[in-house]
Amino acid sequence: MSADSITPFGFESLPVKGALIHLSRSWRRMLRDHDYDALVTETLGHSAAAAGLIAQSLKFDGVVTLQIQGASALQMLVVQCTSDLDLRGLASASPEHAAANFSELTAGAYCAVTVDAGDRPYQGIVEIDDTSLAASLEHYFARSVQVPSHVMLLADSEFAAGVLLQQVPGQSMDDDDWKRLHFLIETLSPRDFEGEAGLELIGKLFAEDDVRVYEPRRVNFRCRCSARKTEDVLKMLGEDESRAALAEQGRIEVICEYCGHRRHFDAVDVERLFADNVVPAPDSVQ
Repeated sequence: MSADSITPFGFESLPVKGALIHLSRSWRRMLRDHDYDALVTETLGHSAAAAGLIAQSLKFDGVVTLQIQGASALQMLVVQCTSDLDLRGLASASPEHAAANFSELTAGAYCAVTVDAGDRPYQGIVEIDDTSLAASLEHYFARSVQVPSHVMLLADSEFAAGVLLQQVPGQSMDDDDWKRLHFLIETLSPRDFEGEAGLELIGKLFAEDDVRVYEPRRVNFRCRCSARKTEDVLKMLGEDESRAALAEQGRIEVICEYCGHRRHFDAVDVERLFADNVVPAPDSVQ
């Protein structure tokens, strides 16, 4: 059982389904081109694990976006996970506002979860709980999705992980059992994810229950930037602005904030972009 995967599971005698996510290499790749402090790193890691768990829980073909928008310490955080479990994310924090905890980091911010399956995207606004993103998402599932859920999230600079438990709609659940399951996932610590975490950890965590574990799904860091999308950015910037930047710098460099990929445009490229009836450049995928 390798890291960078989501392992779904279910309980034979309880109306509960769950999933465990463990990210290591893909998570470190997400961090590679950024210099976040420990608190922002942890929050982004929680968000990455949560986005993967949400995408896993849905039957759809599209993208889940978890976004936190603020005006204080954390200015912006975005994580996207596709239905194929391709993950990317970034955060931007203000150097002028230090934060000592999650409450201070997200003061005055709002969180949104958007599910885009290609037709009409659905967006739910998440009320941020001062204690944690996990608690915030539990409120989201209870109010917006109306599915009682337990969420546990952990992260540092080496790994991001989490567990999502959800009651099966339409079936009754004993309150004591539901509280017991919540207590069990709250016992998880970073030490549980020092190696590979999957089947063995699920078995250890729910040793008193009859749990059916399903085939794990691979999670990858994969950015969806491309030459065509970068050209669209320059077109939105406009011909005058693009030519001015070209005249000042000799060439235009566009850096993807998600993956750090650099694309360069010279005078010939800019001429082609703003000429009529040209064939667009082919896409490239990171």
